Amino acid sequence: MTEQPAQTTTAGDPATARGEQTRQLIRDTAMRLFRERGYAQTTMRAIAQEAGVAVGNAYYYFASKDHLIQEFYAQSQVEHRAAAQPVLDREEAFGPRLAGVLHAGIDVLTPSHGFAATFFKTAAEPTSPLSPFSAESAGPRQAAIELFGEVLTGSTATVDAELRPQLPELLWLAHMGVILYWVHDRSPGQTKTRQLIDGAVPLIDRLVALSRLRVLRPVTRQVLDLIRTLRH
Repeated sequence: MTEQPAQTTTAGDPATARGEQTRQLIRDTAMRLFRERGYAQTTMRAIAQEAGVAVGNAYYYFASKDHLIQEFYAQSQVEHRAAAQPVLDREEAFGPRLAGVLHAGIDVLTPSHGFAATFFKTAAEPTSPLSPFSAESAGPRQAAIELFGEVLTGSTATVDAELRPQLPELLWLAHMGVILYWVHDRSPGQTKTRQLIDGAVPLIDRLVALSRLRVLRPVTRQVLDLIRTLRH
């Protein structure tokens, strides 16, 4: 007998515990199949079959594979924040806080490295809803920017007043660059990505510290003007 769809809230989430369990089962099954078979080779029918639910029920909870990836984004961001929290609680200096958050992000993503390259081909398309810059990805993107905002606000760093409100997004963009490198990193255990973080953070830390110097303010303004131009 086909399972009847669970009653939902206004946000579209199942209102019953059973519905949430089914939703999580489908999501977890999809992530496992993406890792085992690759994103492109995994169908919604295969996900439903492996999860032991009807195909219609799988589509009830997730309208497409894209929606499953958006769920992956959101869950990864929750896990990233949890993994980064001990560093944010412990460290006050900007550099160690940033390094800890960047390493925590890679820790969370590491189990997905096997399918990341094939999945990234889809996410890299500018018009793809899976792009981290898309409107569909706005929620996880904003959560990530807020996390990098905490890296700054909880630190002892003194930053140029005009740069400060823009810096969390710039740090998130640096994080995206690290992830892009990690996707293509074939070194054992992606050790080169770790080396990239450890090498880049002191440079970022120094540039942030130098931003408040009067002699560098014209350069800082030019960078910020360029960012504003590219946003619009």
